[in-house]
Amino acid sequence: MSHEEPADRPKDVDAAAEAGGTSDSAAQEPEWWEQPGLPWNGKPTKSDYWCLAWFGFVGLFGMAMLPLRAWLLGLDPPVMLALTGSRIGAASTGALAAVGDAPNWLFYLFIGSIVAIKFDWVYWWAGKLWGRGILDVQAETSPRMGRNIERVEGWFHRVGWVGIFLAYVPIPLPIAFVVFVMCGATGMSVKRFMVLDFIAKTMWSFLYFGLGWVIGEPVVYVLEQYARVANWIAIGLLVFVFIGVFRGQAKRARQLPAEN
Repeated sequence: MSHEEPADRPKDVDAAAEAGGTSDSAAQEPEWWEQPGLPWNGKPTKSDYWCLAWFGFVGLFGMAMLPLRAWLLGLDPPVMLALTGSRIGAASTGALAAVGDAPNWLFYLFIGSIVAIKFDWVYWWAGKLWGRGILDVQAETSPRMGRNIERVEGWFHRVGWVGIFLAYVPIPLPIAFVVFVMCGATGMSVKRFMVLDFIAKTMWSFLYFGLGWVIGEPVVYVLEQYARVANWIAIGLLVFVFIGVFRGQAKRARQLPAEN
């Protein structure tokens, strides 16, 4: 015996069922801002776009400063310290102060600390807006970077805000990046963050100043060699973050024609 569908089955029932299936499929399809490689947790707002733009600006600013490095190294050490807040500037100024050639070194050191932390609020803001989102984007660049970020994040959860003082340890790990982002993600106010950041940077500048005072030119040479690598690491970190976000958006743009 053959089974036939009832002849009086309303056509609009079939259409409704088909429409319902289409609606369920559309409901399950992720929105473009939910695609992998993007830092935000929901539909981006103006704040998200502005923060991402600042990330791009910081990366471009850092790359633009690289050609000026030789010129900066040729400046009078206290002036270089004030303009960059660098380890080399602090150590060189300390070496000069030891022989009485840097009478106003404390003023230059404090100004240098302010200049050095001028963009750190961008990382704090990213953490406040996206939580771990920006860390996930960076971790996708390579398995090694992902492990390093996870390692630093574990340190932060153990030491909390003290991690800001460890952010300036001169080792090839993204300590400052992760710590600053996590400060925003864990609810620290921007005022408290920037005050602690200034204190931490100033303390480290005093350390390098003291090394320059005691050891002199040898420590300046060592810091110059380290700076050759550290500058590129810092710029590369920002570039990878920006590229990761761009790749996520490009991937979504390629998927749209296929879906339509």
